Amino acid sequence: MATIRQLAGVAAPAVAPLAFDPALVRKYDQAGPRYTSYPTADRFHEAFGPADYVNALITRREARAREPLSLYVHVPFCNTLCFYCACNKVVTKDHGRSAKYIRYVAREIETVASILESDAQPAPVEQVHLGGGTPTFLARDEMRALMGHLRDAFPFAPDAEVSIEVDPRKVDAEAIAFLASVGFNRISVGVQDFDPAVQKAVNRLQSEAETRTVIESARANGFTSVNTDLIYGLPKQTLTGFSATIDRVVGLSPDRIALYSYAHVPHLFKPQRRIAVEDLPPAEEKLAILALAIEKLAAAGYVYIGMDHFAKPTDELARAQATRRLHRNFQGYSTKPDCDLLAFGISAIGKVGRTYVQNVRTLDEYYDRLDARALPAFRGYALTEDDLVRRDVIGKLMCDFELAIPDVEARHGVVFDRAFATELVALAPLADDGLVELSPQRLRVTDRGRLLVRTVAMVFDRHLREARAAARYSRVI
Repeated sequence: MATIRQLAGVAAPAVAPLAFDPALVRKYDQAGPRYTSYPTADRFHEAFGPADYVNALITRREARAREPLSLYVHVPFCNTLCFYCACNKVVTKDHGRSAKYIRYVAREIETVASILESDAQPAPVEQVHLGGGTPTFLARDEMRALMGHLRDAFPFAPDAEVSIEVDPRKVDAEAIAFLASVGFNRISVGVQDFDPAVQKAVNRLQSEAETRTVIESARANGFTSVNTDLIYGLPKQTLTGFSATIDRVVGLSPDRIALYSYAHVPHLFKPQRRIAVEDLPPAEEKLAILALAIEKLAAAGYVYIGMDHFAKPTDELARAQATRRLHRNFQGYSTKPDCDLLAFGISAIGKVGRTYVQNVRTLDEYYDRLDARALPAFRGYALTEDDLVRRDVIGKLMCDFELAIPDVEARHGVVFDRAFATELVALAPLADDGLVELSPQRLRVTDRGRLLVRTVAMVFDRHLREARAAARYSRVI
């Protein structure tokens, strides 16, 4: 590690918030889910359709009408293609396509809202997130219309978190001020890497000045949280180059930093076929890049939240984790209580009660369904009692790195060592390697195991174990 510190140009922090053991990372670097839900989306099936979604909405209306809501809108359009991207997107410069799309999203919003309408005081919306694609592809009248449709259909809580993903190459200070004027108060800024060679290799040329303009404008316009996204393992990426990127990002002082691992799966995502495999950093260098990034972020004062996320100690995510109030949903880590998520647009995934639901993936299917006055849901999943227990266990591990066994037994009426006898056997080698500590009262992910928390969570994934389908997922590291 001395070489890494020298290249980083920084001493190790006095108290390391995250233990990094390269040997353990190599041993447990397997494919696995990210657990933004349990069961995971690959368990959804088409036997669950629009009628099931309607029934879930009716059940909510009749039994839980006053419980808070989250909203998600998928905006698939992008001006340009980033070769690494694995999102469901439509690359176009034709804004007529987005204008049509917003009209149809409005139909979906109105349909869902009409099903939920009741005499009870409507539920407040605690969170709103626009993802993509590139949500800022929308023209201002389109964005204004979309936010108007959401507010007309669902009352927003006064302190609602309203967030949007932004491409700094396509917005300026005036655009950020506009986003604030229509209610956005949180922003996620894609960076990936500032190294020009890397940017050219992935077809995303973006200057630090453009990025700084967006972040400073967000703060000037009252945005309460700024997140930046980075990716390690990209083509042409080097230890020295990514060290400089981390320094420049830390200099921008975002509240949160997401550090994602690039998964090269060109057989699944066609844009990645434009990336030459020989340009990807070797496995050992990719691991060194990760180690360097973790070390430098810790030295800069960022707290490791979990998975790929870091935050300033004063950020709500860090405070929520410290007080066991952290949650996880389809958008990642959240400070808001677990609540129903209504999702709109192509491929969007929502959660209502004990069900998950996903919309059709293409524009044509989406328009056809709505033209036929049907909801565009095409698959989903109804959770069993066993799923609910396992979702609770996995969620606690992912958020708290700790599980109070008596609390699980009380919440679900199970005897832990009977319900999870197979899992306790599977945990033994992880305990031997120092990833977890287990007692009759508690399961704790150690400092050495926190970076590999997905590996620990996978032990409790019955669907994964029974299907032997780990190869469908991105690698843990």
